Amino acid sequence: MNIIMMGAQGTGKGTVAGILSEKTGWPQISTGDIFRKNLEEKTELGIEAGKYMNAGNLVPDEITVPMVANRLNEEDAKAGFILDGFPRTIAQAEKLDEILKEKNKKIDMVINLTTPREETIERILTRRVCSNQECKATYNLVMHPPKVEGVCDKCGAELVQRKDDSSRESINKRLEIYDTQTAPLVEYYEKKGVLRTEEVSTKVNRLGNDVADDVLRDIKGE
Repeated sequence: MNIIMMGAQGTGKGTVAGILSEKTGWPQISTGDIFRKNLEEKTELGIEAGKYMNAGNLVPDEITVPMVANRLNEEDAKAGFILDGFPRTIAQAEKLDEILKEKNKKIDMVINLTTPREETIERILTRRVCSNQECKATYNLVMHPPKVEGVCDKCGAELVQRKDDSSRESINKRLEIYDTQTAPLVEYYEKKGVLRTEEVSTKVNRLGNDVADDVLRDIKGE
C-alpha cells in the first residue's frame, strides 16, 4: 500500500508515519532524509540541491521530484511506502501520479491530520528530535517526554530542538506557507477518493498513536 501523510507541522505526521512503518515494514520516506542522503553521497542532484539549501532557498521541483522518484525505485519501497512531507503542492502531486502510473501503481490512502492552531504551535515549541539521523525519533516535552531528560529512549543520542522550532514567529510563517501551498492538496486527494482526515488533539483525547492504530486495523480489515 502506498500512503501519503499530510498535515501542518506539529500535527504528528512523523509519529503516525513512524508507527505505520514499524508495524508494516513499509519505509517512511521524507524529503529531508532524501536531501541528506544525496548530500552525503554527493550525487549530482544532491550537489545541485545543496546550492539552493546553502543559499536559504527552497529546492525546486526539477531537483526534488527526481530525487523522490529515485528513492521510490529502491527495493524497500516496492511493496509499499509512506511519504512524509511530499508532495507539498499540486504540481508535485501531479508529478508523483505520473511517476507511479509508469510503475502501474497509485496512491492508496492520504492521511490528513488536523490540529487546532494554538495547540500546533505549543507542540512545535516543545518538540525535540533525536540528533542521530539514523534514528529520527521525535519527542514532546509535555505529551511524550523521553525517559531521561535530553536523551533518546531508542538510541541514547542527544535530543535537540530544531532552529526553526524555537520561535512563534518562525512557526507561524511555516504554518502560513502550509495553508497557502499545501492545504489545496486536501481537495485534490478528496476528489480522488483517497483522503482520510483525522483530528489529532488533546481536546478530543486523540493523539497520533490512536490514528495509527485505527489505520492499521483498517488496513488489516479488522
